Amino acid sequence: MPDEILSHISPGHSDNINFFGVINVDVEAELAKLDTSGWRPLRPAQLRELGLTP
Repeated sequence: MPDEILSHISPGHSDNINFFGVINVDVEAELAKLDTSGWRPLRPAQLRELGLTP
């Protein structure tokens, strides 16, 4: 495949991409983060941007 085409379809930076590994997710821990409505809490930075922190 020519480099001109490959440059458009491959990631420019792949250092943070795990092509051959397995991602383990603790489903129970993630579900425990949800509130009673099923939503995850906002991050502190998002709260500051919304003016919801003192």
